[in-house]
Order: sequence, then structure tokens, then C-alpha cells
Amino acid sequence: MMKPVRIVVVDDSLTIRAMIETLLERDRRIEVIGIARNGEEAIDMIRLEKPDVVTLDIAMPGKDGLMILDEIMDMEPCPVIMLSSLMREGAPIVAEAMDRGAAACFNKAMIVREATRFIGLIRDLGRGLVTVDAEPVAIAA
Repeated sequence: MMKPVRIVVVDDSLTIRAMIETLLERDRRIEVIGIARNGEEAIDMIRLEKPDVVTLDIAMPGKDGLMILDEIMDMEPCPVIMLSSLMREGAPIVAEAMDRGAAACFNKAMIVREATRFIGLIRDLGRGLVTVDAEPVAIAA
């Protein structure tokens, strides 16, 4: 059996962190190795754990998700899925996140309804089956 995809979840909302963790824990092919509630925790955790994939909220107090994305790309580049309720097909935030190195963008409001796609995306990114150079993956409302 393949080793599980190791993921760090970053979101300032306890509800969203818990929802994502609960969804991902159902899949034995994914291991949640860290949960961070802000950018500083995220950077420390990523440096320490070296995850296969990171989910990263865009709107957080202090350093926002795009600033954290820049730090991750400078430090330990790994596939990052940007999360926001602002993710819409063709939205400028999607283009900006992808230009800055995000592997994918996903609308937070769609995570539960599109759980199979969300989990599949995480597994594919973690196993290198989707490359950052490929067509941008934006799951929008």
C-alpha cells in the first residue's frame, strides 16, 4: 500500500479546520499531519513537517494566505490549494493565487458538496499526478 499523502490545513476558522480535518480523516490515503490557525503557525509547521500538500485560507488576520503562499514558495515549495469563499470561475483572486504558485483554488462553500473532488485533488497533488504547470484547477461556486 502507498504511504498516505501528508497534509497541513491552514485556516483561521475553527469550524472550517474541523470540517476539513473530519472530511480528510475518512480517507486512509490522506494523513492530516498538522493544523494551523494562522500564518506563523503554518510556516513553522511546514518547515518542521514538510507536508506533501497544504490547504491555505486566503483571508486570515495578520499575514493573509497570499503572503503565506509566497513564503512557502520561497522556503519549501509544495502543492498548495488556496481556499476562499471568493473563489469563482474567472475571479482575479484565482489568477493571482495561481500566478504566485498555488497548485489549485477551491471555494470553501463547495468543500462538503464537492468532497470527492476535493479529496481526489489532494491525493493527486500529493502524489504528483497534477502538476502546477498544468491547467489551473479552480473549483468555484
